[in-house]
Amino acid sequence: MPDLSHERAIGGRVAGVDEAGRGPLAGPVLAAAVVLPARLPRGLAGLLDDSKVLSAKQRGAALAALRCSKAEIGIGAASVAEIGRINIFHASLLAMRRAIAALPAAPAHVLVDGNKTPGLAMPCTALVGGDGLSLSIAAASIVAKETRDALMRRLATRYPHYGWERNAGYAVEFHRAALLAHGPTPHHRPGFGMILREELPLLAGLLD
Repeated sequence: MPDLSHERAIGGRVAGVDEAGRGPLAGPVLAAAVVLPARLPRGLAGLLDDSKVLSAKQRGAALAALRCSKAEIGIGAASVAEIGRINIFHASLLAMRRAIAALPAAPAHVLVDGNKTPGLAMPCTALVGGDGLSLSIAAASIVAKETRDALMRRLATRYPHYGWERNAGYAVEFHRAALLAHGPTPHHRPGFGMILREELPLLAGLLD
């Protein structure tokens, strides 16, 4: 389970940062930055973990608890156009920088999930598997995942064929079949789409 050992070793206002949406065929990549309160409300730590190991209900409860606490939250995103222009890796780092800039005040140090830092003016530490080690990064992973999923659900009301309210834009079979049947939307990523178009004849054969 994640804890505050890294935050306490560093001291001061430490922000955890994580992203959601590097792998989907559609939608932006989104990042969150979270500075947890110096004194955690009772029960909050037990709700926080890597968003990938939590159910949707657990993530929702954790997000609600974070919003009720005095946690500072910043959200940043990089658009489909930006992903196409600078690639998903650099777009993810851009989203992280925007999330940190969206915090009410700059943190003294940033902990980032992964092995790369986004290029910041303040000190930054990359932690591989950080969302399972640091409570701040775990909180950011939950905020990023829940915020992006909510965005994809809203987009699904405008583009109902692709099941984004269930798959958040990832390349599940239903989504890929819908792309074959209806073509891409403006929210499909061009670089990812080029790969998909090469596969469409194979996919059509599988679906016949």
